[in-house]
Amino acid sequence: MTTGGARRTVALLGLALLTAGLAAGCGGRSGARDGAGETRASANSPSPSATPPARLCTRIIGYWSRRALTGDTYGDYQSMGLSDGQYEILRKVVDAARAERRHADASAADRLIDRRARELCEERYRNGEPTGGPWG
Repeated sequence: MTTGGARRTVALLGLALLTAGLAAGCGGRSGARDGAGETRASANSPSPSATPPARLCTRIIGYWSRRALTGDTYGDYQSMGLSDGQYEILRKVVDAARAERRHADASAADRLIDRRARELCEERYRNGEPTGGPWG
């Protein structure tokens, strides 16, 4: 394996672990406060402290959008841990950020990534999980 291939494998493994950790959330005492000041649900709730899907989507799209703008290729959406629908969001965000970077600067593109990723992910998950199976 080449050095570049090894780095990419390590980066993908790290992202997969981060994504799994974000999706699973952190367990804790009933009513405990997390670092953001949010109160966690009781241990009997179905998902005591899981990251909401729209917030997780926003984080992942922001991460991959920034990577794409720095010259990293998109790659396969599955290797990024994205669904087909999330990959569509990524493409929209990156296209808009590239245009913003040409029109304004990198800082403006970075702000656009945060804003568009949040808007599009909130729209996608406004009614909970989208229907259409795991590829939706």
